[in-house]
Amino acid sequence: MTNSSLTTALLISGIVFLTIAVLGQTKLGFAEINPGFFGRFLALIIGLFSLMGAVLLVLFPAETVTLLKDYLVEQIQQNLGLITQFKAFN
Repeated sequence: MTNSSLTTALLISGIVFLTIAVLGQTKLGFAEINPGFFGRFLALIIGLFSLMGAVLLVLFPAETVTLLKDYLVEQIQQNLGLITQFKAFN
């Protein structure tokens, strides 16, 4: 199990965004948060994605992510001709 700074940042930001989504209009001494419906919905989406990212980083170590990234880069480089050919038709 890894506990990188990215995992910690995603976890904290996810909790903060979910708190904003749940509380909605609130006053924190010097700051007032009034997101409205769309802001609360967006905070909910960002919070959930942040928490999912933190969980995925804990479940799959950095080596697995690096292997996946290298595989995707290799596939893109191999199929670059097809991508540019498709772009030429549009």
